[in-house]
Amino acid sequence: MTDLVVAGGGPAGLATALYAARAGLSVVVREPRSGDLDKACGEGLMPGAVAALADLGVTPPGRPLTGIRYVAGTRSVAAPFRDGPGRGVRRTALSAAFRDAVERAGVTVEERAVDQVAMHDDHVEVDGTRASYLVAADGLHSPLRRRAGLEGRPFSHRRFGQRVHFARRPWTSYVEVHWADSAEAYVTPVGDYLVGVAVLTSRRGSFDDHLALFPALRDRLAGVERGSQVRGAGPLRQRATARTAGRLLLVGDAAGYVDALTGEGVALALAQARAAVDAILADDPARYEREWHTVTRRYRLLTASLVGATRLRPVRRAVVPAADRLPGVFSAAVHTLARPA
Repeated sequence: MTDLVVAGGGPAGLATALYAARAGLSVVVREPRSGDLDKACGEGLMPGAVAALADLGVTPPGRPLTGIRYVAGTRSVAAPFRDGPGRGVRRTALSAAFRDAVERAGVTVEERAVDQVAMHDDHVEVDGTRASYLVAADGLHSPLRRRAGLEGRPFSHRRFGQRVHFARRPWTSYVEVHWADSAEAYVTPVGDYLVGVAVLTSRRGSFDDHLALFPALRDRLAGVERGSQVRGAGPLRQRATARTAGRLLLVGDAAGYVDALTGEGVALALAQARAAVDAILADDPARYEREWHTVTRRYRLLTASLVGATRLRPVRRAVVPAADRLPGVFSAAVHTLARPA
């Protein structure tokens, strides 16, 4: 009998597989998509995430990131990272680095989805394969979360993301967060001649419609060849009623997601993967539920508070001026986000 089946070949699923293999568990990953997987995201890894990935043997190529800069019109404020650089990494490069690490670890990856799941007291049957546990790391709109009856009610306020790459030399080593009345734009250097721009907003529209909300950024990118097609994601906020159902554990975005505003997605996925494997080793799924609340608490509270507050236009307009007036507070917040989850 296999110790663990992991549904999903993104960072959360492959990190779970790597931690499981390191602990001596037999593990199989199911991922129906082939090649290097892509996703609409900001593509900036915080220093804590870079360190955690290196510990797993995952070292994707990219550009060093030295901090976070908030921008609103002609006003800006920057906070350098205190504990070493982050890294701007194309999602496909991160996927390739994970696949290399999984291959070196001898983990089996099957190009197929999880279809039939039957739960028993002492094992779970996954498409006829007996396993001790099943981890669902199948993304924001997790089919396994829904089929397990763990889908929470949807949120009325919905946010969406769109991302495009521009083929030009980066003009900064910071992740720039540009603020407008109804959207944020995240600018991340991901290569020597490639810059990613991701827009988050609650309004419908094309990428160009949203980019027009940031005139200085739009003008800087005018006439620059695009290095990728527009890729979208959303609604971003997803709720799970619990993280476990019998011998099924939800990891990563499948476990519930607030927003990409604070840029902690990969670090959170790694922390959840570690916690899930620890619970499996202890044969105690309830332990994972408790640990999930612990490792995600900072992210959930800070991100939900920021998203809620900045729904109000006066608050959004005050974000950058407030950070400029209180640079110590802004720097401390960035330092907190940059640490491992």
